Amino acid sequence: MPPRRQRHRSQARLHRPLRRVRRPLQLLPPPYHLTDTWCSSASLDPDGRLVQTGGFNDGERAVRFFRACAPERACDWEELQLALAARRWYATNQILPDGRAVIVGGRRQFNYEFYPKSSGAEGTYRLPFLRETMSESEDNLYPFVHLNVDGNLFIFANNRAILLDYTSNTVVKSFPRMPGEDPRNYPSSGSSVLMPLNGSSAAEAEVLICGGASAGAYEEALKNKTYLRALSTCGRLRITDASPAWAMEEMPTARVMGDMVLMPNGKEVLIVNGAAEGTAGWELARSPVMAPVMYRFDNGGSSGSWFSVLGGSDVPRMYHSTAVLLRDGRVLVGGSNPHVNYNFYGVLFPTELSLEAFSPPYLDRSLCDQRPTIVESPQEVNHSRRFSVGFTVRDGSSLTVGGKVSVTVVAPGFATHALAMNQRVVVLDIVGTAAVKRRRWRKDSAEGAAYDLEVVAPANGMVAPAGYYMLFVVNGDVPSEGVWVRITNS
Repeated sequence: MPPRRQRHRSQARLHRPLRRVRRPLQLLPPPYHLTDTWCSSASLDPDGRLVQTGGFNDGERAVRFFRACAPERACDWEELQLALAARRWYATNQILPDGRAVIVGGRRQFNYEFYPKSSGAEGTYRLPFLRETMSESEDNLYPFVHLNVDGNLFIFANNRAILLDYTSNTVVKSFPRMPGEDPRNYPSSGSSVLMPLNGSSAAEAEVLICGGASAGAYEEALKNKTYLRALSTCGRLRITDASPAWAMEEMPTARVMGDMVLMPNGKEVLIVNGAAEGTAGWELARSPVMAPVMYRFDNGGSSGSWFSVLGGSDVPRMYHSTAVLLRDGRVLVGGSNPHVNYNFYGVLFPTELSLEAFSPPYLDRSLCDQRPTIVESPQEVNHSRRFSVGFTVRDGSSLTVGGKVSVTVVAPGFATHALAMNQRVVVLDIVGTAAVKRRRWRKDSAEGAAYDLEVVAPANGMVAPAGYYMLFVVNGDVPSEGVWVRITNS
């Protein structure tokens, strides 16, 4: 039986999947309440605090805070009402090198603002691009926003993109329209990631955008109950090129409302959830896509398709589903509610409150002996500093047979409506010519041979904004379990 509905404006629960510990959050005691968080946005500040912004009705200008703590402690939400300069519903947040978040767009908001404010009177900054990309069904909501390695913001809405210098409110580059000119943003709801940055001082950045709804799909579904085939294309754009051009790829299946999750090995992205027909919105999609797809960045076309179809679930994950990377390398998948209210019976796609954990191919049991285990790493490291990572691996020969050993840091994203805001992977530079060194002071054990690896932290906040990251040692394609590291400004 589904749980009884609680009389809360919003519901929340602290969940620790690796320990299977859950604790309901009390929100705020009467007569106070947490304002409506529906279709809000969020980011983590440099201290690891969740900063959630905007929402619906009384929540549209609110800012909420949550600092994680042990489940037995009484940590809970804090809230500032009317803390934003404009209403933010379906907006996007991006953490900046200075630790602030920029909040871009939202319904009928053709501007951006910052939080926290530099002064109490700081307001909004006009962004005509968002008005220019608004269609009859909008298609410019939850814009794709990525921090480029030059410090500017890549902003994609509908089928167009710009590079914005937010410090001077200047568009420094307009990119070519995406081929096909179909919309990719809510409610057409494709998905986007900044591809892994290679090198601690990464000078190149590339964006990948996949799926979405065909032009006119929202109106056809809403007015005529006709569900057009979703988009099956992905586009890659190297945004640091002098003359960038889209490179298009074809997915194995059409998909709208798909979630893209960067894998910790720095070589792949998982595309999961969504539908093959229709669009985002209340009961406006059909044909759930049950099988996830893995897209590999570094194939170079030599082995055929970029994509591989993986084992699927039997639970449709439609509108309002989500997916996030866990520290152990699995992907937590949950949700789905295409109805105005909770609706568990007598509908095509019932409200789904379950969670599932998807295990990517690198977690196959046959690869256990190749999987590193981190035994020593710093809890905090400054930008551009060298540091050592100690790890073990059962099959030491796999360090050369399986390919180069690497170290990645992964910024956790805030995932909603097919977009994981602030998701980011950096493949760190390794010091010296030798990939790994045997640890002389630590004896080998049942855990395997022990090794040291010296790497360089990301150079600055443009490559990796200060904050908490999951750190992984990767043996070929197989990542270790992640450990948390805090990257701080020098």
